[in-house]
Amino acid sequence: MSRPGFVLEVDDRTPPLLVHEGEGFRLEKFPIGTRVVYPPESLPGIDDVDGAIRHALENPEGSEPLRALLRPGMRLTIAFDDVSIPLPPMRAPDIRQRVIEQVLQMAAEAGVDDVHLIAALALHRRMMPSELKHALGERVYRSFAPDGLLYNHDAEDPDNLEFIGTTDLGEEIEINKRAANSDLIVYVNVNLVAMDGGHKSVPIGLASYRSLRHHHNTRTMVQSRSFMDHTKSHLHHSAWRMGRKLAEHVKIFTIETTLNNDCFPAPYDFLNKREWEWSLKDQATMLAAKRGLALAPPKMRHRIFQSLRAPYGVTGIHAGETEAVHEKTIANVHRQQLVEVQGQSDVLVMGVPYLGPYNVNAVMNPILATCMGLGYFFNSYRGQPLVRKGGAVILYHPVPYEFSQLHHPSYVDFFEEVLAESTDPATIEQKFEKQYATDPWYIHLYRTSYAYHGVHPFYMWYWAAHALDHVGDVVWVGGDRRAVKRMGFRSASTLADALEMVSGTVGTSPTITYTHNPPHLIADVR
Repeated sequence: MSRPGFVLEVDDRTPPLLVHEGEGFRLEKFPIGTRVVYPPESLPGIDDVDGAIRHALENPEGSEPLRALLRPGMRLTIAFDDVSIPLPPMRAPDIRQRVIEQVLQMAAEAGVDDVHLIAALALHRRMMPSELKHALGERVYRSFAPDGLLYNHDAEDPDNLEFIGTTDLGEEIEINKRAANSDLIVYVNVNLVAMDGGHKSVPIGLASYRSLRHHHNTRTMVQSRSFMDHTKSHLHHSAWRMGRKLAEHVKIFTIETTLNNDCFPAPYDFLNKREWEWSLKDQATMLAAKRGLALAPPKMRHRIFQSLRAPYGVTGIHAGETEAVHEKTIANVHRQQLVEVQGQSDVLVMGVPYLGPYNVNAVMNPILATCMGLGYFFNSYRGQPLVRKGGAVILYHPVPYEFSQLHHPSYVDFFEEVLAESTDPATIEQKFEKQYATDPWYIHLYRTSYAYHGVHPFYMWYWAAHALDHVGDVVWVGGDRRAVKRMGFRSASTLADALEMVSGTVGTSPTITYTHNPPHLIADVR
């Protein structure tokens, strides 16, 4: 039986607690009285995953069984989540592979021979062949990729986009032409956190900039309270309007999967445990890993972390009509991640790990570190933020002044040129977004190389807009001072220094909450 998450109050008997900080971690002694929010223990995975997939396809939610929707001569498009999830990547076989193999088997038995598989990238970088093979398996890759039937969505290919129409609020819906003109779209999702899935899949994953700009903007982001609660997120409200309109145009059969919290494989599985429950072996492994990582050259440290493959268990598989499926999916996510917390605090402390959705096989640059901390982790709540209005956020991460030229070329210019002029999301959006979104060189790199779209760093900065609007101070412990200053924040060497720096905002005896993640958690703040 898995134990639920809980809130620990630090006292004089509490050991130093583990805090993630990029490609490493530290043990931190928190002030007495600090609240520490621990995620629930990992739920048991489904024993017969293939049987559960088959049951979901044959007994869907609010839809005919998949087999009944398949027929000879039809155009079938299977779209799937890209490399941005799950995090860390899943140990083979990936759940997308297992689901898609069964969908393809049913399609073959029904005589369907016009099948395309599309990685739903939106404006993310293209998946590399090795990443497609990992997600879908060697057999699926070899059967479709050589004939051009497995490919990445291209949001900048005007010949392969189709305008569907507008919502009642004037939001334009433009998606992949092949998908739009299919008799059936099957979407295969990995719902790692509550933000994922639902109508966020097809209308966003297969969309163009023309569509995405209607919800990926500062006004929408500031009003999303939070991204982990689709009923309160204006981003999701827009996606839901688009999805309902799109469902009038094309049949969509959604397949959503959920995973447990087994994020770290051995020997790093001590990261999944509570510190006082570490065995002697766990303690020795932790000390050896900490010492070894501190001594390792940066490239070796980077390879160690990026090579991790998580031994996730699958906790749920549901298929059918998008909204009916997503209701079941969210219940599964909450079962694994939801932790009840009473009230807000003056200071919120978060450790930012080495990996986020947009730096798989790349360094986490300062923009992505900010997006991870002030975007995703800050918004990992339901109800109200863990920190009060006007409070302070303290983040742990080295914030390296470093960028991947392959994956993040527009980030470099955004960091050096745009942030040098303003860090205000609304000002940045108004003055610079269109220039970067339409830049021919960035578009060329997005379409032909493995670069994120030119507008992508803007979206990452917008993800932090709600936090920047809500809190009064942000300090990075261990952050590169030059990089942190460029973003309008401050850097501290220690937690004690950070607390002293924010004392002008929160006083000298603030209440403190530390969210002990990863593994993933959602604070249900009452």
